[in-house]
Amino acid sequence: MNAQLLDNAKSDRVRRLADLTRAKGRRKAGRFLIEGPQSVREAVRYRADAVSDIYVASDGQAGASDVLERIIQEALQADNVYVHRATREVMDHISTDAQGILAVGELDAMRAVQTRLALTQGSRIAAFWQVRDPGNAGTVIRAADAAGCDAVVFVDDCVDMFNPKVIRSTAGSLFHLPVLTVGTDEFFAMMGERGLGVWAADVYGTETRKPESLPDVLARLRANPTSDGNSYAMLFGNEARGLSADVLAQCQRIISIPLYGKAESLNLATSAAILLMSLTMASSVAS
Repeated sequence: MNAQLLDNAKSDRVRRLADLTRAKGRRKAGRFLIEGPQSVREAVRYRADAVSDIYVASDGQAGASDVLERIIQEALQADNVYVHRATREVMDHISTDAQGILAVGELDAMRAVQTRLALTQGSRIAAFWQVRDPGNAGTVIRAADAAGCDAVVFVDDCVDMFNPKVIRSTAGSLFHLPVLTVGTDEFFAMMGERGLGVWAADVYGTETRKPESLPDVLARLRANPTSDGNSYAMLFGNEARGLSADVLAQCQRIISIPLYGKAESLNLATSAAILLMSLTMASSVAS
């Protein structure tokens, strides 16, 4: 615990912390910002090795001081985490989304675990191609975590997973499972080397391959449980354009979610939650 109160919003330290809200600042510092009680708590609990510093408002926040103090006490059990008190002005200057507490994470420590990712037959992967919206990216990581996926893979040109809005939207799930970014060719090669079939989520399919309806897929998985139902990479496309024909051509299966009402489509986060949870439940029943 650092006994000195940070009270100068114009100090170099505060400026450097505020810079972590921008991609250029994160690359330069090799660090990223974790905002809010839930995200900080999960980072401390599951990835304390990747957390270097915690900053907490000196006046806390109405109704939340006990929550913040519990996080601080848990953080103090980790040898590498330093806790600093700061004024509300300083906290707001760093981030308006801190809700009284924020932490600094180390990019190299987070990426080291992802680099060592070992996927085998029996793994379930949630993959997302060219996802650009930070809120969507964070929400799909959370959905994959809830569905018990072993990892999340961002494929091709996706939003930075360490964007503060992405982290907030994961509600802590970023620290529960590996999340990595790879190119399209690398993704398919990686899945092939590990014996994982790639299943695409797509409404229309291709000229030569129409999608299978999700209820039919689930019925077959329940009736004929095989290792395929417990081992796959479920690939979702860009929010506006979906998956390209070239990407679909490399997938072993194309699955669509039927729409029963008048809605024309579902957004990415909703589609991911429905598909991933449905496949997990079907596999659980089948086994």
